[in-house]
Amino acid sequence: MTKGSNFWVIGGEFGSMNFHKLVEGSAQVKGPFKSRKEAEDCWREVSEESRHKAGVRFSIVEEPNRAPAA
Repeated sequence: MTKGSNFWVIGGEFGSMNFHKLVEGSAQVKGPFKSRKEAEDCWREVSEESRHKAGVRFSIVEEPNRAPAA
């Protein structure tokens, strides 16, 4: 785990099964989470809630560390 990183769960309903473009108004962002484990727990929850919808997908992303301002 990268020290100081934040993790986010992002996703929503996509307009087609190629998962390139979200349906307007369906985007969801959950977080920030201080650990990947917390983000995975959230991901499991939102994925389970939408498992009956084939066009819904969520991912976990790690926020890149930012260089301190000089």
